[in-house]
Amino acid sequence: MENLDPNTLVTVITIIVVGVTISVGTIAPTIMEGLAAKKALEGMARQPDAAGDIRMGMIIAMALCETTNIYVLLVVLILLFANPLITTFFGG
Repeated sequence: MENLDPNTLVTVITIIVVGVTISVGTIAPTIMEGLAAKKALEGMARQPDAAGDIRMGMIIAMALCETTNIYVLLVVLILLFANPLITTFFGG
């Protein structure tokens, strides 16, 4: 690794960080979506009359959790294809 030029080194480090970020950044929202669905199904089983309201709340909660995944994907794509670190530190 000591023979790499700085641009290549930053690119390799960025790819490693992107892999970790996409893994960790999607695990937590996915777990939260599962918990939201679990609690909503439990609530629907206890109160079938309120199933429509519970379902709507669950859909909104899952959409909000999913936006976290989308933001992580956006940051990862920016780091991969328009890496601001290379242009900031090495001038392009």
